[in-house]
Amino acid sequence: QVQLVESGGALVQAGDSLRLSCTASGRGIENMRMAWFRQTPGMEREFVAAITWITGWTYYGDSVEGRFTISRDMAKNAVYLQMNSLKPEDTAVYSCAAGYPTTSSTPTAYDYWGQGTQVTVAS
Repeated sequence: QVQLVESGGALVQAGDSLRLSCTASGRGIENMRMAWFRQTPGMEREFVAAITWITGWTYYGDSVEGRFTISRDMAKNAVYLQMNSLKPEDTAVYSCAAGYPTTSSTPTAYDYWGQGTQVTVAS
């Protein structure tokens, strides 16, 4: 069983930076792809970024590329999302996901999810 626990969500001002963390545990996690998604009420989950444990390959959603950076610390089994130049439209619940997706940006392709952490960006 894989468990994912997110932390770091907060209320910030537009233009601020924030770093989210996702701590992973369980068998086989090192072979999985990790990703961040976000969701606002009434909307579908939006892909934010993905990373592979071993190679560190990364992939970003169009709305965050250039502002957000995903990284991992294999020694700590942690994945991070550094968010810079935050905008009010970045407000959402951010969730960490793990799995073996054929398409990184498809939420249904991931098998494991964390509980989510709220990020609110005030204008």
